[in-house]
Amino acid sequence: MFVDQVKINVKSGKGGNGIVAFRREKYVPNGGPAGGDGGRGGSVIFAVETGMSTLMDFRYKRKFKADNGADGGNKKMTGKSADDLYIYVPEGTSVYDDNTNKLLFDLVNPDDKFVALKGGRGGRGNTHFASAKNSAPEIAENGEPGEELNVRLELKMLADVGLVGFPSVGKSTLLSTITTAKPKVAQYHFTTLVPNLGMVRLDDGRDFVIADLPGLIEGASSGVGLGFKFLRHVERTRVILHLVDMSGQEGRSPYEDYKKINDELSKYDDNLLKRPQIVVATKMDMPDSEDNLAEFKEQIKQDDVAYEVLPISSVTHKGLKELISKTSDLLETTPKFPITDVEDVKDDEVEYNADEEAPFNIKRDEDGVWVLYGDKIEKLFQMTDTTHDQSMLRFARQLRGMGVDDALRKHGAKDGDLVSILDFTFTFVD
Repeated sequence: MFVDQVKINVKSGKGGNGIVAFRREKYVPNGGPAGGDGGRGGSVIFAVETGMSTLMDFRYKRKFKADNGADGGNKKMTGKSADDLYIYVPEGTSVYDDNTNKLLFDLVNPDDKFVALKGGRGGRGNTHFASAKNSAPEIAENGEPGEELNVRLELKMLADVGLVGFPSVGKSTLLSTITTAKPKVAQYHFTTLVPNLGMVRLDDGRDFVIADLPGLIEGASSGVGLGFKFLRHVERTRVILHLVDMSGQEGRSPYEDYKKINDELSKYDDNLLKRPQIVVATKMDMPDSEDNLAEFKEQIKQDDVAYEVLPISSVTHKGLKELISKTSDLLETTPKFPITDVEDVKDDEVEYNADEEAPFNIKRDEDGVWVLYGDKIEKLFQMTDTTHDQSMLRFARQLRGMGVDDALRKHGAKDGDLVSILDFTFTFVD
């Protein structure tokens, strides 16, 4: 089964906790702090696996989590850092933030890799908090929490040339004739249900990859037929071969077919019409093809952009050498095109610079409890060791330094009111 788009959830590992410990050695009185640091959590890394051709591996596994770092040990021993989690994808995979549709990375080369989420750093043990005033601190940090992200993976085939056109115009027949690919060929619409790739080899050593894409129909860019889910594969192609049936057997106008396909390409991404395109007049071995071609050439002259028209017959091999040669010449002068189908970030999900974002926010719930929330303050709490009084006193000083006490008073908090952060609740003392 060919799978070219999936949504998955990824999460990096939490850092290990630092610990509170002291030296316990015979004949060594007043041993100092000896709590070790926690290990780093595992990062999530996307990397290319050249042996993969689809995203089928992600069809049944949608959640990926890196391991947490190990907690620190006694005698200043640092906990073991977790291994990074590698998620392997095929060449040509684009990684998007599914919440904002932002393109995070485009994995197109065999050695490409991308760190999507960094693992949390390990918490510090009590050895880091010793001072002249507190030589035996009972303060340690919990590990930094991991990050989480909803990701959309899209596989866009790495083909130099894309074959587009209505169903049954001869795309699969052409591919099987000029390459060693063996796509399914039959006399009915939508024979091609998945994209097919083939390699064209020229005698002068110039090779290129060509993709036969499932037939497009009117409305494909808005989800009609098979075209919409495969239009994305046209994005990486540098040259488009637009196949138009000149036989008239389907009872359609070749010129109208040509206009409709270009219209669907433009609706999906208007940049697609800016790249080189050759109009390939197919089935020229049929009786009425010559007359239809002559009429088509007169009609296409009226367009603002008149592409070159090359007549071919995949059955008799007429015109195939010229088509391959001109396609190869175009590829030599045509650069790669960037991915352009990324939508603007949604208004309610605008990204903020972490340095400018408020360190905390305050609201009051229906029970009258003041709720402190925000990434910075929640992360600070998660890294606080709540099992030791000194760690909690340090956390209280940090809140005061952030201006939480003053902000609560301005919002109307009174002595004895309850204040909560995540699942922890304490009493406000004015």
